[in-house]
Amino acid sequence: MQRLFTILCLGIVLIVVGAWTWNPVQSAEETPGVSSHISIGGAFTLIDHNGKTVTDANFRGRYMLVFFGYTFCPDVCPTALQTITDAMDLLGAKADKVQPVFISVDPERDTPKVLKSFMENFHPRMIGLTGSPEQVAAAAKVYRLYFAKANDDDDYLIDHQAIFYLMGPDGKIVTYFPHGITPNTLATKVREHL
Repeated sequence: MQRLFTILCLGIVLIVVGAWTWNPVQSAEETPGVSSHISIGGAFTLIDHNGKTVTDANFRGRYMLVFFGYTFCPDVCPTALQTITDAMDLLGAKADKVQPVFISVDPERDTPKVLKSFMENFHPRMIGLTGSPEQVAAAAKVYRLYFAKANDDDDYLIDHQAIFYLMGPDGKIVTYFPHGITPNTLATKVREHL
């Protein structure tokens, strides 16, 4: 009986310790490392929210904080852009080194005019980009970003990855952050790379 009790207690201790230390899901507060041989980012040509043609080369010399989404997104995109806005405010003077960029994955509805109105809700330096379906697909491809229409209704949603990319002044990936990161943590992590 004593032996059974000892084995039972030991089993409970192992289960508790295992559950306490095992974490299969990465926290939104953690920052992943980026292997130097992974190619994320690259050449793109898009149209900004003022109707001007912009390429990736326009951002050389500055860090870019990039998020892909769309203006009709009901929750994830506005939340992510507000996170960027708050993080930029928290960066203070260091924010001058960072260009926040929102790239639409919905070129059919997100015209420059629609983007301009949408951008007014967020950080004043944030640039909204759109383009033809081919241009948007090419930009998403170089960032290895998945997106697709969820249905064919007129009021369609778009499935897309929700990732914040921090690109270096040379246009190469520095790191990325998952959706759900807090503005404080985003600002802290970005500041570490400036």
